[in-house]
Amino acid sequence: MSALQRLLITGAAGEVGSALREGLRGRFPVIRLTDHRDLGEAQEGEEIVRADLTEMAEVRAAMEGVDAVIHLGGIANEHTYEQIRRVNMDGTYHVLEAARQAGVRRVAFASSIHTVGFYPRSEKVSPDMPVRPDTSYGVSKVFGEALGRMYWERYGLAFVGVRICSFQPRPKDARHLSTWLSPRDAVQLFEKAVTAPGVGFLIVAGISGNTRRWMTEDGWEVLGYVPQDNAEAYAAEVEHIHGDPQSLTEQRQGGIFVDPEYTGLAGKEQDSALVARRP
Repeated sequence: MSALQRLLITGAAGEVGSALREGLRGRFPVIRLTDHRDLGEAQEGEEIVRADLTEMAEVRAAMEGVDAVIHLGGIANEHTYEQIRRVNMDGTYHVLEAARQAGVRRVAFASSIHTVGFYPRSEKVSPDMPVRPDTSYGVSKVFGEALGRMYWERYGLAFVGVRICSFQPRPKDARHLSTWLSPRDAVQLFEKAVTAPGVGFLIVAGISGNTRRWMTEDGWEVLGYVPQDNAEAYAAEVEHIHGDPQSLTEQRQGGIFVDPEYTGLAGKEQDSALVARRP
């Protein structure tokens, strides 16, 4: 696609958003950052627009004059279905519909390994295999990919879904030897996702070039993504850090998310509410 003048990043205050804000600075004439949280002061080449994904009017205003979007915003964990639907599903609809109305050319979407979290670790997963979401959060990312497909086929809005696995400064445990996405590889991958020519609809694995990866590299060549990092460099430090091999959470790709008792942020909010009510 032709040179982008204004790139919008939603969820720019999050971990991935902060890394992209830093790593992409100066690579586009203008980067517009949006979140419902504080983004600090705008640096040179930046615009800051506060927007809540659940408010269509705010998303539409943030989309004005934008050429491409990196959509990272949303709840990045399991939560109640109601919260996941309101923020992740309705919020992604607001982003895609606002992008369509504003004449945006492409959206890169932060999807997740949790779209396929119930696959065994012994199986290498490609983007064309059936989804196997492990949580309501995973379902919201399946929804986002499906919505992106519809917006490409129906309206011609190009869409790249990046199934982010484990975005970390460095691997922390044995699972990350397969799922790690380094900050610099994330910057390269999302930059390619909004600039590579000839892309219509595409789903790719969001990982570094890990020797032990569980996802295929299908689609990387379309984007021109060549990862620079490999979690194997940290194997000696982390391969002994894992749970019970007999546990389902150690056998499936989604890790703790496949545990039927896992409630993520919903559980934490419940605990906080109980503490607040204690005399």
